[in-house]
Amino acid sequence: MFDRNSRIDTHAHYYGGGLVEMLQARRERPYLRRRDDGVLVMVAMNGEFPFTDAYFDHQVGLDMMRKTGLTHRVLTFPGALGIDLLPTAEVGDAICAYNTHLADLSRATDGALIGLAGLPLANMELACEELRRIRRDLGLPGVILPSDYFNSVEDVEEMRPLLQAANQHGCHIMLHPGLKVGAKPPPLPSDNVQYRLSAIELQSSASQVALTVILSDMLETYSNVSFQIVNLGGTLPFIFERMESIARHRSPDAPFPTDRLRRLWYDCASLGPRALEAAVKLLGADRIMLGSDFPIFQDDPYAHALAPTDLTDAEKEQIAWKTARDLFARLETLRCSGVKAVNSDA
Repeated sequence: MFDRNSRIDTHAHYYGGGLVEMLQARRERPYLRRRDDGVLVMVAMNGEFPFTDAYFDHQVGLDMMRKTGLTHRVLTFPGALGIDLLPTAEVGDAICAYNTHLADLSRATDGALIGLAGLPLANMELACEELRRIRRDLGLPGVILPSDYFNSVEDVEEMRPLLQAANQHGCHIMLHPGLKVGAKPPPLPSDNVQYRLSAIELQSSASQVALTVILSDMLETYSNVSFQIVNLGGTLPFIFERMESIARHRSPDAPFPTDRLRRLWYDCASLGPRALEAAVKLLGADRIMLGSDFPIFQDDPYAHALAPTDLTDAEKEQIAWKTARDLFARLETLRCSGVKAVNSDA
């Protein structure tokens, strides 16, 4: 499936699989509407944006992949949109149908498209059931979850049943910016909204999530779960030395566990070569993967972020495909082992 010519984009989003029809029928955020000028727009939680074919037509993404040299792409349920937070009676069937569609896409493209599924989070029991189906029956590598559930150790408690289900068969979880069920979007900044929210706030939130994972029991309790932190872990490559200094001066008997950051996985979505170089020094190339954040961003992550770095050829090859290959191979081994264990108990 993967070889030295592979380039694997591990962070992209996909709004197809029946979600378009569901969103067109809605009249409250999130929903789709057509403006007076004929442009179809997504009315999201924090504004609206033109909704082009790239968001819901997988063939558009495949064509762009061929042009740029990307060989594989991980498509995720559009978690930041908040569909997975809506009442299960409204969206449960649509989310399950979407997940089945992702699995069908993977088979139809001979594995070029890989899916991270969504879950109906308003009903934890159903969410756990769907996660088991995703891994055991659909064979998808994992799911995407809203990162607000991982802003603190206390927040994680709400996810314990789901994390236990994920651990049963082995599961990859992308922790992506998103709200909790019932939460309302925070007030918008008074100026420079795009930069303050989509860069500064987003990068800070990614760091908070990584901090929760490494300073809690999650890595030990859910050892069959791999956690992907988006955008190179946020600000971590630039502030970890400050955290080490804080521990050294204020709690010298409990140093900051920097090495635990190397037990997570990271993508370089929407970032560039200088950030990637800093992240490799801290996290290691064997924990970092390509990421584009397509279709929101349409840069080729290899040409834009990886190729211009001062990294070695071996490090570039690791990030381009080897890290993702090894991750997916581990997940498939865990999935098969879990299926055997379940069948033997039946």
